[in-house]
Amino acid sequence: MTAKRSISILTLLLTTFVVQAQEVPPPPAGPGVGTSDRHEPPPQAYADCRRKNAGDTVQHNTRDGLVAAICTESPKGLVARPSQARAGEPRRGDIRQESSSKGQSNDLDAGRKYSLEQAISDRAQLNTIAFDGLAFLTGDFGYDTFLPPGKVSDYFGFQYMRDIDAREGGHNTNFLTKIAHNMLVILNEGQKSQLLTLAKEQEGDIKRFAEMRLPLIKAFRLNMEGKLPAGSAGLDKQAVMKYSADLYALDGKLSYDRAKVMGGVLRGLTPAQKAALSRLKFGDSSTWPEVAEPLDRRSMSHEVNVAVMTYASEMFSWQGGSIDADTYFCPERHGMYFGGFGMKTAPAMGKRDYSISTTLTGNSGEAFLATLNDSQRRQITALTDLQRNDLTEIVRVRREITTELRRFLKGETADPAKVLSLSRRYGELDGNLSFLYATAFAKVGQSLSSKQKQALIALRKVDPTEPKGPFLYSTPISMPNIGNTDMFFGVKR
Repeated sequence: MTAKRSISILTLLLTTFVVQAQEVPPPPAGPGVGTSDRHEPPPQAYADCRRKNAGDTVQHNTRDGLVAAICTESPKGLVARPSQARAGEPRRGDIRQESSSKGQSNDLDAGRKYSLEQAISDRAQLNTIAFDGLAFLTGDFGYDTFLPPGKVSDYFGFQYMRDIDAREGGHNTNFLTKIAHNMLVILNEGQKSQLLTLAKEQEGDIKRFAEMRLPLIKAFRLNMEGKLPAGSAGLDKQAVMKYSADLYALDGKLSYDRAKVMGGVLRGLTPAQKAALSRLKFGDSSTWPEVAEPLDRRSMSHEVNVAVMTYASEMFSWQGGSIDADTYFCPERHGMYFGGFGMKTAPAMGKRDYSISTTLTGNSGEAFLATLNDSQRRQITALTDLQRNDLTEIVRVRREITTELRRFLKGETADPAKVLSLSRRYGELDGNLSFLYATAFAKVGQSLSSKQKQALIALRKVDPTEPKGPFLYSTPISMPNIGNTDMFFGVKR
């Protein structure tokens, strides 16, 4: 393999760590301030007033930003109508304009824009679920398998650091590489050797995690296509949840071992190393200088090199962050089996200094919902209510896991049994969300008209040069032999 080809593949994998960004809600189509009411409001305008009363004030996103809106009666039910602001004044509830008028810094503004509250909000979740629905119904098994490596063992604050970056560089493909190189330059050979040893030890399990996803992905697609085993009425929720629990147990083991080694390295930093580290600011990549690559990649496998780079970047975010940063996740973190990552990330694969659109998920999700009829749309919009309790518990479980893992930073020992038990519960919760999504997507997909199918395919805008998968994380592979998936349909062989 040529050096140029090796660099291209490394860029491809590192790209996937940093391009999956929490979406800023896009300006929806339809009426906003100063427009005529004769236009049809977007689906989100109705969703914003769900479980509200006429006259209630809610926050609603328009082309002018986040604004206060009043729930108003309409032939289709309560709908959010933005309040009129006086000319020249910032709209009430517009976070970005209010922050600017008060002279607050960009990082404080970013902190408001990216939070757990926003990530689990109905709007963020509906946008993400709808985007996944579009990806699933217009994609295939190959796209469904794509998964950014950074979604494994993600308890170390990297996602939050990327999303709140004051320079807004977190969505660029160079973001992870830059901070990993800076961190590795600070470490001595003995400390880097510990990361290298860990990477070699975890290489097999990291691969196994990706491989374990494949049977579940296949089952979800068979369910959507109506190809059920004889005697089955559809997916078996308990079987999906149990399998997901096993998958997350492996993730918990990887996370525990990773935290143990990284915590030991961080506690062993010398005063000079700590001083050098303090000059690199969490949440401000403009303080990270360009440094030469500190690793000899020829001495290790590609997979091991990617793992070491991941550890280095997460060590920095972990030591500079907090339990809140570690607990945080982006809206698309759960139910990662439906091709959303494949549709969103493919254009960035193998490209240096490339930034993904931060409105892609929201815009595409809105367009997907607008293409559906009322009955189909309700299958999707109902999911925000159906998953609400599970999402709330996921936040609690993640916080408990991150709290336990942070004991290693204090020189204490985390409880492996507790981390494993919590990880299995996390897997059950994510399994239930995935079951709900797969079931709803299948119902919608099987009821689409030919015209709707054509409209959805047009929304996808596939680039013929994109790799089609299947993938092991972000690396294209040959079609694997997955075997029988009847267990996910309640059929025993």
